[in-house]
Amino acid sequence: MNALRTKLTNTESVSGWTFMAPALAGLLVFTLAPILMALWVSFRDWNGLVPPGQSSFIGFDNYRALLFEPGVNRTDFAISLRNNAYYVLGVVPLQTAIAFALAVIVNQRFLRGKSFFRTAYYFPSITSSIAVSLIFLFLFQRNGAVNAFLGAFLPLDNINWLENANGVIHNVLAGVGVERPAVLADNSIMGLSLWQWISGPSVTLLAIMLLATWTTTGTLMLIFLAGLQNIPVEVEEASRVDGASPLQHFFRVTLPMMKPTLFFVLTIGIIGTWQVFDQIFAISAGGPQKTTLTPAYLVYREGFRNFGMGRAAAVSFILFVIIVVFTLVQRRIVSPDEQ
Repeated sequence: MNALRTKLTNTESVSGWTFMAPALAGLLVFTLAPILMALWVSFRDWNGLVPPGQSSFIGFDNYRALLFEPGVNRTDFAISLRNNAYYVLGVVPLQTAIAFALAVIVNQRFLRGKSFFRTAYYFPSITSSIAVSLIFLFLFQRNGAVNAFLGAFLPLDNINWLENANGVIHNVLAGVGVERPAVLADNSIMGLSLWQWISGPSVTLLAIMLLATWTTTGTLMLIFLAGLQNIPVEVEEASRVDGASPLQHFFRVTLPMMKPTLFFVLTIGIIGTWQVFDQIFAISAGGPQKTTLTPAYLVYREGFRNFGMGRAAAVSFILFVIIVVFTLVQRRIVSPDEQ
C-alpha cells in the first residue's frame, strides 16, 4: 500500500513539473536571463553597438559615476531621482484616495447605473497611454482648453504648462515675495543645491502627474471595489446593529478590512510611478531643462542615445533597489499586523 502511494505521489510530481515546464522555461529565458545579462552589463563599458563580449570590464565605475563622482552623470541621476520622488509623492496618494472614494461611491446599493460608472471610470486606463498623452499635450498648450477653463475663474495669465521649468513650490513662494534662501542655494547633495531638491516639481511635471492620476484611477477603483465587495455582509450588518455611524463604520470596519487591498494598490502604485516613461517620452522628452527627467527615461537616454548601455543598466538596478526599499517601508506602515 505504501509503495503504491509513493508511486502515485511520484507520478503526480512528475506530471506537475511537466505541465509547469513551459512556463518555467519562459520565465528563465525571457525574464531571469535578461536580468542576469543586464546585471553583467552594468559592470562593463559597452556601447550596445558591438557584441557584449567585446566590452571591457570596469567594475563599479558605472555605479560610482552615478552616485559619487562629481559630473554630469551624477547630476543627471540626482535630477531624475528628485523629479521621480515628487512624482511618486504626488501621484500615489492622490490616485489611491480618488480611487478609494470612487469605489466606495460606486459600491453603494442605492446607486443606479453602476455598470456605466464603472466603465466610464475605467475607460481611460485601457486607452493607449501615448494617445492620451498626445491629447493632454493639446489640452495643456498655452492656448489650450485647460488655460481657457482656468481663465474663466482665475485672474491669471495663460500658464505655460509644458515649458515651465520652475518648481511649483518656488513659484508659490515667489508669488508671496519669498526669495530663495542663500543657505539652501549654497549647500548641495549629489551636485544639486538643497533649494533644487525642495523647490517642488516643475509645472510641466505637475501636468504629467495630473495625466497619470487620471489614467490610473479607474484600474485602482476596480481593485478597491473588489475588496469592498469581499467584506462579509455579516460584519457590515453587525456594525449597523451595534449603532455605528457611517463614519465609524468606515474607519473601524471598512478601512481595517481593506488593508490587504490597500497594500496591494500602494505597491503597484509605487512600482508604476517609479517606472514612469511613456508619458515623459511623448510629452516632454525629459525637458524643459531636465525637470521631467526620470530614472526610466534616463535608462533609455543613456542606453539608446548616448550608447552607454553599462551606465543605463546600472541606473536600472539602482532603481530596482529604490523600489524594493519603498515597498518594504510602505508594507511596514500599511500592514504592521502582518509582520
